[in-house]
Amino acid sequence: MTAERSNAEEPRLTIRGPSRRLSLRSRALRSLLTALAFPVAGLLALTAGGHLLLPFDGVTTLEGKIASKSEFFEDEKVQRILMKHGIKVHITRMGSRDIATTGFDGYDFAFPSGQPAADMIKNDRRDDYAKSHQPFVSPIVLATYREYAETLRDNGLATPREGVGADGRSPLYYTLNMKGFIDLSARGRKWSDIGIEEHRTRNGNRILAQTSNVCEANHAGTYLGLVAFVENGNTVPTDNSAADRVAAKIKPTLVSQGLASEQMFKTYEVPEGKGVAPIVVVYEHQYFAYQIRQRQQTGKPDSQRVLLYPSTQFLTEPEYIALTPKGDRLGELLASDEQLQRRAMELGFRVLDSSNKATSTELYRFLEDQGIPAPASAANDTKATLPSLPLLERMITSVGDCPPPKQNPESSS
Repeated sequence: MTAERSNAEEPRLTIRGPSRRLSLRSRALRSLLTALAFPVAGLLALTAGGHLLLPFDGVTTLEGKIASKSEFFEDEKVQRILMKHGIKVHITRMGSRDIATTGFDGYDFAFPSGQPAADMIKNDRRDDYAKSHQPFVSPIVLATYREYAETLRDNGLATPREGVGADGRSPLYYTLNMKGFIDLSARGRKWSDIGIEEHRTRNGNRILAQTSNVCEANHAGTYLGLVAFVENGNTVPTDNSAADRVAAKIKPTLVSQGLASEQMFKTYEVPEGKGVAPIVVVYEHQYFAYQIRQRQQTGKPDSQRVLLYPSTQFLTEPEYIALTPKGDRLGELLASDEQLQRRAMELGFRVLDSSNKATSTELYRFLEDQGIPAPASAANDTKATLPSLPLLERMITSVGDCPPPKQNPESSS
């Protein structure tokens, strides 16, 4: 619906639809809309651009189960781009493990945050519709505050990377010695034991990295796998005996976890977060998105919130799994639409190129263009590997005292 003026006449509006065009004066239009309001309520909608959406415009609503990547679909720009393609997404938020272990009736897609849950879904749906797409990736990182990073640095456990803060001197990024950090936590050391007061901060709590419930959240299960890899001598447990031994060893460093997944990064953003959870396990894109917002709102990045990149790294690969042909259309758009890929990068993700390689260089260039220092690469960091899905599940269940995965009712005979 578009407004038109003709000389001194009242504004005229045009309603366009297949094979018809009506030009009406504004008073007549109001009468028409009033008459239509009751018999076709819910079928007419006026967009912000002044266009009248009729039933035959074909907007499809897709139902999806999503973990931490729900923030992508909640983004207004993403929603507008999808609407141009006639797609609206309605999401149900839940942890990645819950996504994989509950039913899929009525859903068009599932979007767990990492490979373990995605593998569970694909294994469960070997005889059903399931098509995968991987639009972007994001490493597991530890978000903290400058005082804590510098305290770890004083103890030889954190090394600055390139990428300075708003003051032109302070680093935003550090490499964390994972073995040394895990050992501190395993011995029950407290922040007050290693000199946090020297940075004008008091904290007598135990040193650890806070995660969400390991029984539910992908980032928590992935962090468990990373810690297990380090504690097993930078090798993957390959049998039940090794998995049980490592799980028992690392459990004391992980049992104090449990912030709600959707609250993890929100807690980090607020001033109280420094006392509640001074180090939290998050995804890299969440930190970059936060700094982009800070730069837009204040003109500079936040120099007091910094990232610890584990010396043993793990790149999470969220996998979009279409459960219906309608869902597959959205998956193809996520993997190929330039506007959606650009927006994903603006939200901090490393977008995958046509060869399925993460375009870190483009992301870092974008950050620099936004006035945000990009982290230097650390080619010598160890790349962690998760154990096989059955062994990872065994360890998660043991460390978190989790109930075993529920059998998906759709796969039962």
